[in-house]
Amino acid sequence: VGPDSGDMACGEHGPGRLAEPRAILAAIGAAIGAALADGPLKGRHVLVTSGPTHEPIDPVRYIANRSSGQQGAALAEALRDLGARVTFVTGPAREPSPGGVDVVPVVTARDMLAAVQAALPADAAIFAAAVADWHVTNVSGSKMKKDGSGRPPALEFAENPDILAHVAGLKKDRPALVVGFAAETDDVEAHAAAKLVRKGCDWIVANDVSPATGIMGGGENAVTLISAAGAENWPRLPKDEVARRLAARVAAALRKPADAGAPGGDA
Repeated sequence: VGPDSGDMACGEHGPGRLAEPRAILAAIGAAIGAALADGPLKGRHVLVTSGPTHEPIDPVRYIANRSSGQQGAALAEALRDLGARVTFVTGPAREPSPGGVDVVPVVTARDMLAAVQAALPADAAIFAAAVADWHVTNVSGSKMKKDGSGRPPALEFAENPDILAHVAGLKKDRPALVVGFAAETDDVEAHAAAKLVRKGCDWIVANDVSPATGIMGGGENAVTLISAAGAENWPRLPKDEVARRLAARVAAALRKPADAGAPGGDA
């Protein structure tokens, strides 16, 4: 990792600054991934979506979900460390993108769908992004201003594309394993099981994102892995450990494509 450029303690400006710790960590992760290129996912291509989408209202305002992108980034790293070639399609997340993966930055849900389509075919696709359900159709080209009437501007909405259902329903280039995430605030398992059927995916990773849990934007997650075989509750764990367990399950499922519907395997 070479030195950064910028202001230095001696008062000069130029190359010589210590690289930022996150840049050093990303380089270490990429080196580890290269060393583990003979892992169980060697030769496999895995697509991961992550972060929120931002749906514009005007040039300065947008609609978004409260996703940090931490779980998606951790998942991309875990898959990389098992030898996979990872395409990481990410919305504008707070969490930095991992090193050693193909990063595709996007902003809106429609951008994300286009990036996902361009990344196919893939052996597995994991949709961890918190995609906004709606976008504004009458986006203003100028900042909306208050007019003194006390009435808010009238916003018109249209439904965003359902990226998970689109990929799960493909007749050509459908990944062997399609995994969705379900962030719920009540009846988590029931809503997630219904989503599994409605979307046509193979697994759903469900979690309770009620404010009291601190999961959305926090460093831990408590998930339930749901498939046609049933539901499996995992304990509350750091998000990087959740990612490692899920990556191991993906590797096990891709070794036995016929069993992709069951989440069994060593964690």
